[in-house]
Amino acid sequence: MTPLAPSLSARPPARWLLPALVGLTLAAPLVAVLFGVADLPLRDVADVLAGGGSAGARSIILDIRLPRIATGMLAGMQLATAGFLLQTITRNPLADPSLMGVSQGATLAVTLFLMIAVYSHDPGSNTVVELPSSWLPAVGMLGGLAAGGFIYLMTLRHDLGALRLTLCGVAMGALLQAVALGIVAGWGSTRMEVLLEWLSGSLYARRWEHAVFLAPFTLAGLAILPLLRRPLELLRFEPAVARSFGLAYARSFSLVLLVSCALAASAVGAVGPIVFVGLIVPHLARRLARGHFPLVLPLTVVLGASTVTFCDLLGRLLGRADEIPIGVVTALCGVPLLIVLLRRTP
Repeated sequence: MTPLAPSLSARPPARWLLPALVGLTLAAPLVAVLFGVADLPLRDVADVLAGGGSAGARSIILDIRLPRIATGMLAGMQLATAGFLLQTITRNPLADPSLMGVSQGATLAVTLFLMIAVYSHDPGSNTVVELPSSWLPAVGMLGGLAAGGFIYLMTLRHDLGALRLTLCGVAMGALLQAVALGIVAGWGSTRMEVLLEWLSGSLYARRWEHAVFLAPFTLAGLAILPLLRRPLELLRFEPAVARSFGLAYARSFSLVLLVSCALAASAVGAVGPIVFVGLIVPHLARRLARGHFPLVLPLTVVLGASTVTFCDLLGRLLGRADEIPIGVVTALCGVPLLIVLLRRTP
């Protein structure tokens, strides 16, 4: 039995579990709006949401915190869902978006883009052109999709297989990451802080345009997931077993892989490679679902949104004016949690 196969001793989850997690997801943005560098009274938040409030409160809530929260929640949903899909089809409990080279491909694309943007200036002047940072989400997404597509084609030539896909993804991801780090090491630009902030995974200065960029991918991904329920249930098993139940294995595998890469690439492009969300959240969802596979996916979605929101809030509260990037917070929280999960896994 694979590590992600259904358990024969599964116990029914508590009836209050899903409603409680939905409530947690709804409460997360409210808490994140209230607290930060400048804490806001609940009454001020209510006034702003009702269309009133002071100019300062409106600026903090509508222009800074709400777009940041919305972007983080959408990215969290996408990264967690992508991790769940990859762990399911590869039958690898350690799979996450970096497995397909998506994170590394996005990293290399953004690195090259920023380097080209920095050095694109008038030859007769030392003034660097204004950095088109609004293009970063699209650039990162295209880089991630290109890396994932290349690894898929490499695997497809030798018949699709979970092990081959994993090995190709790890090898190509390491190569892309090495190239990106080599460029960073040899690059002495004054714009380096923009790249380093993105590489750490950050929601700093995220605006409504980032949330609007992510929204179509989130909605399309959530809309297609119910159609993937039966293929996902069968893709947990070996190809021969899945085919014996009438599943078109190659087509289903490719479709799920495409959805996961699109979700991961768009999220990484918008917020950077936030680590451990795609790895840890699906494990938490499985433990809470107690082996009931149909519940794992909705739990993964709501946990992904709330996890990113609370981790970002924690980074803002601990760092205050010099906030801690969310990628650092998820790593610091994710490592101990992963150790605990491994110790409790038979």
